[in-house]
Amino acid sequence: MADEILVSIDSDEDMVPARAEGRALALELGFSRTDATLIATAISEIARNIVVHAGSGELVMRPVYEDSRYGIVVIARDKGPGIRDVEAALGHGYTGRAGLGLGLPGARRLMDEFHVDSNSGNGTTVTMTKWRLRDELERLREERRKRA
Repeated sequence: MADEILVSIDSDEDMVPARAEGRALALELGFSRTDATLIATAISEIARNIVVHAGSGELVMRPVYEDSRYGIVVIARDKGPGIRDVEAALGHGYTGRAGLGLGLPGARRLMDEFHVDSNSGNGTTVTMTKWRLRDELERLREERRKRA
């Protein structure tokens, strides 16, 4: 499994490979198809924000392994103008620039953890994580493989 996947976001067309990479990584980590679709949708929302508000940026996706759960972390970075009021931008219906106001709040609802770091004039970094619990049978099988 890949340690880290990097997707450059420079146009709307880049959302397709970003979604596909996120979905594939989620399925490799054992997420359901439904959760993989939710992850891909959150990636689309954030990638679209990059294109609309910053022009370009990048998405980094990586797996996270803990004993009782596996996760996917998506980090979106841009060098755009930043978000003046992050709390307002995370509220439903906020629109910064000709948007529908669904990007950040929509992605936040779809993921388990969500953090925005933005300073006016210095770009924005969004870090979001989706987790899935590992059941006892899965953990026992892994332990057996390690011993074999």
